[in-house]
Amino acid sequence: MKPPSTIQTSEFDSSDEEPVEDEQTPIQISWLPLSRVNCSQFLGLCALPGCKFKDVRRNIQKDTEELKSCGIQDIFVFCTRGELSKYRVPNLLDLYHQYGIITHHHPIPDGGAPDIASCCEIMEELEICLQNNRKTLIQAFKGVLQ
Repeated sequence: MKPPSTIQTSEFDSSDEEPVEDEQTPIQISWLPLSRVNCSQFLGLCALPGCKFKDVRRNIQKDTEELKSCGIQDIFVFCTRGELSKYRVPNLLDLYHQYGIITHHHPIPDGGAPDIASCCEIMEELEICLQNNRKTLIQAFKGVLQ
């Protein structure tokens, strides 16, 4: 085994490393037009705010403020609580609440898929948001459409 002074940082999962400077670029939101399904609304898609995992280093406060300033009213979060901890944002759902953003938490384990009942529940909630002209966002660890 190598002494600690010679171990390369790339040998570790960087989520366990000491803090590195947070990403300074604004959080990227992709807006999906829903006109193909006879809806005049757009649905936002973005990566997980504040995520600190491997090569990703976001600032949770800055990202959440950015979402709020974009007018986001509802967010659908598909990460499990374990994944939120893994990505170092265990209090993200509480932070959204503090910012007055309604959170629809539907945990789906990474690589998994929701059952039919969960899909129907998600679609019903999403439909209500869009029918009420609420600016709505869907997010997962690295983004939904990557």
